[in-house]
Amino acid sequence: MEIPVFTVDAFTNLPFKGNPAAVCPLMHELSDELYQKIAAEMNLSETVFITTINPSDTFSTGSRFRLRWFTPTTEVNLCGHATLASAAVLFQHKKNVNPVVVFETSSGDLAVTKQSKGYVMDFPLNPPTQEDPSEFRDIIKAAVGNHPVQDVYMSDNTKKLMVRLADSCDRSVLTSLKVDPVTLQRSEKSGRVKGLIVTMKAQSEHDFYSRYFAPWNGIPEDPVTGSAHTVLGSYWSEKLGKKKMLAYQCSSRGGELELEVRDDGRINIAGQTVTILQGTITL
Repeated sequence: MEIPVFTVDAFTNLPFKGNPAAVCPLMHELSDELYQKIAAEMNLSETVFITTINPSDTFSTGSRFRLRWFTPTTEVNLCGHATLASAAVLFQHKKNVNPVVVFETSSGDLAVTKQSKGYVMDFPLNPPTQEDPSEFRDIIKAAVGNHPVQDVYMSDNTKKLMVRLADSCDRSVLTSLKVDPVTLQRSEKSGRVKGLIVTMKAQSEHDFYSRYFAPWNGIPEDPVTGSAHTVLGSYWSEKLGKKKMLAYQCSSRGGELELEVRDDGRINIAGQTVTILQGTITL
């Protein structure tokens, strides 16, 4: 069996930046066990499998596809960068003729629209709720040490905890954080938290910065995280009084996301992609 695979750097227009995803377009479903083995072999934060739904569709003609995302250790319910990467493979490499493709996923239907530069994803918005920092003392300490924290919010829907550094902190505080994944994972074992967002207000052309850590899902740090911005977009839109925002995730690779919080309770997340590898998995 031969399985086509593309490595796509998402949320960037430069190779080796943004967040790499492995994209496998398949004409029919494979077993969950095989999906997981391929994802472990690719060893990127996410490997995504696109399958046709209607038997008469091809990757060039179809407008609806099924999408599943796997980290090296587990399947996840929502992944932004791999969705962006999947759209890029369909539009750029499979020459899909539709202006919009819709992915059926465990988070519902996700539409992606082709733009002159990059793609816009129609994602659910996940508004977080404010929490008492003392309830998360250990995990906050493991992530940001003794740096001052302004807000702690939780998105139970996505199991993402958001920690906002105080405005007195410089961007270098966020970029220089050394977060040990083992210590972080040990600091929270209740199962309530599966991902940690550290964010701060930006003093630049960007509205806010963030980093994202998910050792609970086998990802020490994710370079650029679309799903985290379904939480961040909601929080910062309210704090800044803005619907449209430009976000920068300042991992070592770095990536930029254009956000628009919509009145219908969803969020548009836009970004560009670069394909750096094309090949075949032979089984």
